[in-house]
Amino acid sequence: MKATGIVRRIDDLGRVVIPKEIRRNLRIRCGDPLEIFVDREGEIILKKYSPIGELATFAREYADAIYDALGKTVFITDRDTIIAVSGASKKDFLGKGIGSMVEKSMEQRKPMITNYRNSGTQHTGGSIVAEDNGEESYRFYSEMVMPIVSQGDPIGAVVICDKEGGTELGDLERKVAQSAAGVMAKQIEQ
Repeated sequence: MKATGIVRRIDDLGRVVIPKEIRRNLRIRCGDPLEIFVDREGEIILKKYSPIGELATFAREYADAIYDALGKTVFITDRDTIIAVSGASKKDFLGKGIGSMVEKSMEQRKPMITNYRNSGTQHTGGSIVAEDNGEESYRFYSEMVMPIVSQGDPIGAVVICDKEGGTELGDLERKVAQSAAGVMAKQIEQ
């Protein structure tokens, strides 16, 4: 564990304020659930709770099934990171922070499709992954983001990408992503 040197007092209601800098660095937003752990030495550990993270094995299997059916790269994310990958290097993507396109799709609770094929160029994937190192594995011709919404709250996204550039993502991929997002949301609600 890393010490921050920050000390906070507990108020009359048992609340402790997490400093703004820490919330910003850990991407903790107002209303985000935190899981509380206690160890034997009396330490209290707060961890961001990810309902989709609880379904990581199911998400991996679902991503693999979509990849097998479509032949397109598939990512499943929670609110902050990629938790499942199929059709691309897990080492390059798993656990990486999500990019601006995924965040915007979740905020707006709307799917987003971007096809770069018409421009004749590849996109570097910064919209999918927060950190883009420029490797070939990060280059896509088409990207589709379908938010996973459970009980009105965005909790993650299903992302389908095309590395080949032969065809644009369209209605079939949208329906598959929409179905996958619906199944993931239902798994959370059970």
